[in-house]
Amino acid sequence: MNFQSKPSLYEPTQEGLIFPERPSFSSLEDERQYRKQHLVGACRMFAKQKFDYGFAGHLTVRDPERTNLYWTNPMAVPFSAVCMSNLILVDHDGQVVEGDHAVNRAGFVLHAAVHEDHPDIVAMCHAHTVYGTTWAATGRELDPISQDAAAFFEDHCVIDEEAGKVAVEVEAGNKVSAAFGKYRAAIHRNHGLLTASRHSIDAAAFWFLALERCCQQQLVLEATGIKPVLVPADKARYSREHVGSEYIGWLHFQPHYQEALADNPGMLS
Repeated sequence: MNFQSKPSLYEPTQEGLIFPERPSFSSLEDERQYRKQHLVGACRMFAKQKFDYGFAGHLTVRDPERTNLYWTNPMAVPFSAVCMSNLILVDHDGQVVEGDHAVNRAGFVLHAAVHEDHPDIVAMCHAHTVYGTTWAATGRELDPISQDAAAFFEDHCVIDEEAGKVAVEVEAGNKVSAAFGKYRAAIHRNHGLLTASRHSIDAAAFWFLALERCCQQQLVLEATGIKPVLVPADKARYSREHVGSEYIGWLHFQPHYQEALADNPGMLS
């Protein structure tokens, strides 16, 4: 799991101190177990953040061995009830290969297109959140109004085509997939937010939470009517490089995962 080639500002500087360690795996089965466990943890984090909206919302992670298949949360099961035993394994045609539950049709169309077209993308997240869906109605990218928002500077886009149409058509999946050839986050106009990671479900899930918060922050700011001072482009790029990397996304997720484990001791059953 290669997160980045250059050292991060957040790497430990002293030996012997407790610091989250990036995972390494002795087998594909170990890696599969990790990805599934952290997919469950991401679902529980989404539950705690109140990202549920009926059966809408889907998180996916590619199987490390059968790379044409991906694990996802089961249809119509709340994020708070997702566990290891009810995850489903799905192919790019929407067929459930393992598991007892159906797959969310919209999850299949959007996520399968991205996973099939981009073999390097490991994980993807989408949910119908309050602030993300609201901001998506503006049809605008987020401005670099803070260090948090700068993490997405020049690394997210707005998808206009097919917006407002129920996202179950194959064409909608193709439009979303095209965006993730370059970006790791997208605002689908009149629909909501999507994030992807080429390294972990951890990063994809955290950057979804972060993108939702950035939408909230900009909506609050714009409601004041005060013109914001933007982070200059060069400084926004610097921030994105150092606080917007895959590794930082993975690192940010670890407290949420530990919290999910503490709150839900049976989630790995």
